[in-house]
Amino acid sequence: MASSSAKAHRSEKSNGKRLPPARARLSQQHAVAIPEKLYFRIGEVAELCRLPASVLRFWESEFSQLKPVKSNTGQRMYRRRDVEAVLKIRDLLYGQGFTIAGARQFLGSEKKAGRSQSSLPFPSVRGSRLQVLRKEVHELLALVAANA
Repeated sequence: MASSSAKAHRSEKSNGKRLPPARARLSQQHAVAIPEKLYFRIGEVAELCRLPASVLRFWESEFSQLKPVKSNTGQRMYRRRDVEAVLKIRDLLYGQGFTIAGARQFLGSEKKAGRSQSSLPFPSVRGSRLQVLRKEVHELLALVAANA
């Protein structure tokens, strides 16, 4: 008598293709709808992200992006950006197969790319225009000084 897992394994191979592993299926799931709240408790985040709370606590020590504040009672309170970071980390680790070090590096490079500074939107001013402005300022100063 074959076990149920052996039957499932055989049925996976019966059509010649293997089903994607559970990690690949995780990234194919629909996006998580994050409720409109200011703070989420660790249990709520764990339920939303389908992760154990212990994994969230571990990730806090591994990823600088996760910094939940603690309430007066010591309860971890996650903000929306923390929940979004958890979802991103979950996708990197379980969906795309990154290691923790690789996910940390990826998030760090993504953060640096977002910080790149663009040029300031000042129009180019010609030297002759600056000279005209200086002349006008000096004329105004002379008028103010003569009327004082």
